[in-house]
Amino acid sequence: MISMKELAQHCGVSVATVSKALNDQSDIGESTKIKVKKAAEKFGYFPNAAARSLKTNKSYNIGVLFVDEANSGLTHEYFAAVLEGFKVEAEKQGYDITFINSQIGKKKVSYYEHCKYRNVDGVVIACVNFDSPEVVELMTGNIPVITVDHLHENCSSVLSDNAEGIKTLLEHVYEKGHRKIAYIHGQSSTAVTKTRVTSYYRFIENHNLDIPDDYAVEANYLDVSQASEATAKLLDRKDPPTCILYPDDTALIGGLNEIRARNMSVPEDISIAGYDGSRVSQFLNPLLTTIRQDTAAIGRRAAEKLISTIENPKTTYTEQIIVEGDLLVGESVGFAYDLK
Repeated sequence: MISMKELAQHCGVSVATVSKALNDQSDIGESTKIKVKKAAEKFGYFPNAAARSLKTNKSYNIGVLFVDEANSGLTHEYFAAVLEGFKVEAEKQGYDITFINSQIGKKKVSYYEHCKYRNVDGVVIACVNFDSPEVVELMTGNIPVITVDHLHENCSSVLSDNAEGIKTLLEHVYEKGHRKIAYIHGQSSTAVTKTRVTSYYRFIENHNLDIPDDYAVEANYLDVSQASEATAKLLDRKDPPTCILYPDDTALIGGLNEIRARNMSVPEDISIAGYDGSRVSQFLNPLLTTIRQDTAAIGRRAAEKLISTIENPKTTYTEQIIVEGDLLVGESVGFAYDLK
């Protein structure tokens, strides 16, 4: 890697001109900028991080706050994929990533204090307890923040289109002739669940379906055991559903195990559908019908918006960015009139 002085010598300009060209300053010609930038890319020139920070008063470091209730960490397929999309875009724009926690060494600190200690320019928050006082402190502080799958008036957010996703899934099931559709959903306290459950009830209302209230059963996201218990509760009813929707593709495995333990088959005896479009959904037998969330786009849009807020604070406004998913039609939802 060459120095700025060597880059200037190669281009036949001063060090000051190289600096101005790389920082898009307006007092040098466009042709000179292009020449310098092409040479910098060719020879792999990168400005010294410490010098760049002093010049711009930015650390070029973004904090990531990610603490899920299941303590699955980066094995959480959905959020791991979202954060990978975020990381790729942030690094493309010259930013590094630091995970935020509640301690520095052995000293207990708040998330906000940790962000200040690490001198991050902004923070992305995903899969936490958003009602926690420490998280609220961070969202209402003076550090730019973007949230994933959560709305807060003080910061921008990127959300998967959960309402449309459930609606699309229900429309597919309905077209297959199902009218007795149960929904095992995630924790009721989360914004994602609230949106999905509302969409479920709206569909029922709009299609004049006579579905018992207890066809909606709670089971934690990614919890195979709870999904299995919820499935048993639904199948033990005098009027069991003909189709069951699950909170995610992983939890669905618990339901599938319970169904098979009763010597029932999918979709011959009952239909099932998942959510997320995870890798496991495409390996199950039968092939799973599910909603695939565009995790790469969610992560990328979050990084773009946060960096825009960091770099252009006076002209960037708070907004909610919705990212659509798409229906993956598998073999787990059959026609209702074919049921045994």
